[in-house]
Amino acid sequence: MSFGTFLRKPESGAVLSLVAVALFFVLFAGADLGRFSGAASWVNFAANLGIVALPVGLLMIAGELDISIGAMIPAGSMTVAIVSGHYGMPIAVGILAALALGVVVGLINGILTVRTSVPSLIITLATLVAMQGIVLSASVLLTGNASVALDAPAWAKTLFGTLIGGNYQNIILWWLGFTAIYFVAIHKMPIGNWLFALGGDKDSARNAGIPTDRLTIGLFVLSATSATFVGMCGAILFNSAQVSGGMNYIFNAVVSVVVGGVLLTGGFGSVLGIFIGTLTFAIVSQGIYFTQIDRNWSSLIIGVMLLVAVLMNNAFRKMALSYAPRKKSED
Repeated sequence: MSFGTFLRKPESGAVLSLVAVALFFVLFAGADLGRFSGAASWVNFAANLGIVALPVGLLMIAGELDISIGAMIPAGSMTVAIVSGHYGMPIAVGILAALALGVVVGLINGILTVRTSVPSLIITLATLVAMQGIVLSASVLLTGNASVALDAPAWAKTLFGTLIGGNYQNIILWWLGFTAIYFVAIHKMPIGNWLFALGGDKDSARNAGIPTDRLTIGLFVLSATSATFVGMCGAILFNSAQVSGGMNYIFNAVVSVVVGGVLLTGGFGSVLGIFIGTLTFAIVSQGIYFTQIDRNWSSLIIGVMLLVAVLMNNAFRKMALSYAPRKKSED
């Protein structure tokens, strides 16, 4: 594959960003960032963020946005903690309750998006605020506290919340597994073509027989459920849950997706790009602590990286769109 062909791929900007970021921290952080203990900080960060960023990225490719994830992460952790920690029900019941909550909220977001003319940003903003109030009120009403302890059995720890090698969270394996599944589904199966068609032109996609409404609703369910899954895993790992702690995921997920090559206008992106974009953002967010650079500059670095990523993505998309006609005419 030539370098020109590579530049036309959605993930090309993410790869170049990752290389640039890696070189930057090699110069300023030395070997500490890549050592076993040092790498755990950004790999764990990337895994938790990546599970949420993947479905958010797919939604953005489809031309939608879900910011309710900021409330669904603590909602997932509090649900499993209240059900299985406070009330002592089997951990399997708590896990199913957390995932079921994600399904319900995802259905609400999806149905409202396809049945009304209200933008998904506004709908999920309303869901975000509503779920924040519900989680806090329910926690105080049912337990009298804004935090709840949880003592998960060994099998649940092994599956959802333990450390590998003393440093690495096993949610990393879930992240890699989900990435592989998304990659096959989006880039090797017809549903991927439906997704890109939906983000490119919803009316044309619907006229072509693509089940746009069901696909949109399914993506919202996937996004909300992934967020509750991350919250649930965190509660099992740390033996406790709190009503706050998910708001940063909104900004972090969107930045990771954009750095990964997904356009805010929809219709362009890749699973591999989102994966690499998440890694890049994680290295920037955590790598600053391994350098002598003032921590206050981290936001500036992230902001510049986001701006550069957007400019690169727009340029690469224009190259991709101009490549096919040129190749056809050459043939």
